[in-house]
Amino acid sequence: MKTVLSGIRPTGNLHLGNYYGAMVNFLKMQEEHQCFFFIADWHALTTHPDPKLLHANVKNILSEYLACGLDPDKSVLYVQSDIPEIAELYLLLNMQAYLGELEKTVSFKEKARQNPNNVNAGLLTYPVLQAADILIHNADYVPVGKDQEQHLEMTRNYAKRFNHKYGVDYFKEPAAYNFGQELIKIPGLDGSGKMGKSEGNCIYLIDEPKMIEKKVKAALTDNGPQNPNTPKPDYIENLFSILRVVSTPEVVAHYDNLWNTGESKWYGSLKKQLAEDIIKITTPIRERIQDIRNDDAYLLKVTKEGREKARESAGKTLREVREIMGFKPF
Repeated sequence: MKTVLSGIRPTGNLHLGNYYGAMVNFLKMQEEHQCFFFIADWHALTTHPDPKLLHANVKNILSEYLACGLDPDKSVLYVQSDIPEIAELYLLLNMQAYLGELEKTVSFKEKARQNPNNVNAGLLTYPVLQAADILIHNADYVPVGKDQEQHLEMTRNYAKRFNHKYGVDYFKEPAAYNFGQELIKIPGLDGSGKMGKSEGNCIYLIDEPKMIEKKVKAALTDNGPQNPNTPKPDYIENLFSILRVVSTPEVVAHYDNLWNTGESKWYGSLKKQLAEDIIKITTPIRERIQDIRNDDAYLLKVTKEGREKARESAGKTLREVREIMGFKPF
């Protein structure tokens, strides 16, 4: 059994893209591997979140993870800041990280350019904290998107550097987890290729039915196909991509046929059907999210058990790392 680790920053709610792009696969992973899922609240500090909202955001994301089906009896769910061993490993790994390589990180350069008045040390050493998150459990696999591949490569470099420096074969070199198949990508409703929080084109799992209807109704369309069997433009293909995920094959075939025969004036029907099918999927999830958010006793139980399990794993790693590095009790 392999160890898999994944984290999410508490900076917003899960959307349809998160659910189909990763969460569905997480549910399969927890049946096959030892999985650690965590809320990366320390990572959120690089953008100075409102202290009044930080805990609420952590609670929201944890509730959504649980409502989507992550099982604390099958996986370890925890809050990053509950595990002090991560912070110590972060400090120790910083001694293996060089200024030049950190300054060349693509994400650091982009964020420093976007926010020149907030180039803090946490932002610079963000990849080191990510490495600590991964190496504290000596994970075999990490599900990552394209924007995080460089950080995972840096984690492998830190693992190799540590092993070489101390003449050991201790840390594994974690690989990207690709779920054994092509990931489902949910496009945005604005005609862009990706549904994402920063793009503002999401359908969130907590959206009420009327909000979903409003968002789908506003999705970009045109006057319909000009000729039979012409290729769909990207913004129309995006709607069909979502339809293929949430609707039945018969529904998809019906609207494909309308397009291929050159029919027009059916986009209203398509959007109505798409909204209805999204609502069917998200309504039970939204209701579970609300129930879990209101159950403080359950959330306390989940986080307490997750903290204990995560610290058991993290504590073992840190004790062994300290011994390798020469930190020994008198």
